Amino acid sequence: MRRITFLLLLFCFAAMTSFGGGYQVGLHSTRNTGMGLIGTSLSYDASTIFYNPGGVSFLDEKWSFSGGLSLIMARVTFQGKDVNYQAHLEHELNTPFYFYASYKATDKLSIGFAVNTPYGNRLSWGDNWQGKYLIQNLSFNAITFQPTISYKFNDVIGIGVGLVWAYGSVNMNKALPLDGPNGEGQLNIKGSTVGFGFNAGVMIHPVKALSIGIDYRSKINMDVNNANATFTVPASLKSQFPDSKVEVSLPLPANLDFGVSYEINHKILIGLNLCYVFWKQYDSLVFNFKTKTASLGRIATPALYQNRLIPRIGVQYKVNQIVTVRVGGYYDPSPVQSDYLNPQTPSSNEIGLTAGLSVFPVKGFSIDAAFLYLMGSKRDGTYSPENFAGTYSSVFYIPAIGLTYSF
Repeated sequence: MRRITFLLLLFCFAAMTSFGGGYQVGLHSTRNTGMGLIGTSLSYDASTIFYNPGGVSFLDEKWSFSGGLSLIMARVTFQGKDVNYQAHLEHELNTPFYFYASYKATDKLSIGFAVNTPYGNRLSWGDNWQGKYLIQNLSFNAITFQPTISYKFNDVIGIGVGLVWAYGSVNMNKALPLDGPNGEGQLNIKGSTVGFGFNAGVMIHPVKALSIGIDYRSKINMDVNNANATFTVPASLKSQFPDSKVEVSLPLPANLDFGVSYEINHKILIGLNLCYVFWKQYDSLVFNFKTKTASLGRIATPALYQNRLIPRIGVQYKVNQIVTVRVGGYYDPSPVQSDYLNPQTPSSNEIGLTAGLSVFPVKGFSIDAAFLYLMGSKRDGTYSPENFAGTYSSVFYIPAIGLTYSF
């Protein structure tokens, strides 16, 4: 039964890494996507509510609204140690979205509200692939809500803070190596939870053309207390694998961002961003079945993730008063160690290249578009508890569309 225990434990990885994974969904503004996902030092629309609440008070307009969505299309390939075997991830279309609204109550005080989908994943490897005992399909959705307040001092320093309320749900299926009259066993885990955190930032304009931003998004503990675990197993084993409630602890890592941007002239703006992700907060994972048997109980195991620094760069060019174009890029190193690499998180070091534009048909209103090409380096790895080894390669194509209106 030790093998079953390890297989069940993988749900921890599946649920956790769907929240954050070896990557985070950084698609929180179409404009910022076009500039390499920077944004900590930018305050040209209401998306600064997410990227740096300290910048909200620097918005010129009394009202600002922004909304949009992205389409994540992926191709992930697994090459087994047997060179004749290859599997492709059936990555279902994911559509992360965002919405922001800000209001300038006084010249110094602003308030805002944000809705984001910073974590989420939908994937399927198929029912009969080589790693079916690790994962068959997984769906996770997370959404955050953030009311925000921001205040500026002497048109030089802005500070802001927002309360983050997060809701997440997960649905996972995997095969179990328990043969019965109806074929192999199955496990389905389904649950939802809420968590709380905060987002705080400071923005400084020491001179008119220069902007410096620092933002901290806190860790959020997503503790699933009553997920439903449903086992389909032979009748002779049902007493060892009864349907049960499950407790899972799923921390979302904190992020510390530093950004600087400079307007070279009235047409060209360049920005740099450093994002430090506290992945080591995944020090261990806890998986606890409320109905305990000789095969099911409380399991804790180290996650052994590593903190990572993500550098980003972006450039914006105003062609004229109607069209603005953007380009950018970044490098996102994987926090997953090679001996814990698994098909729930075929994570690798990734390079992202971006491009975007905004069209302003009328004053204050823009149609924003962007495209992100994300390429993961080919990576060999083994999930050591199950000795499941292979080579993963991935590429993502992500178009985005958004609307912005300020007045």
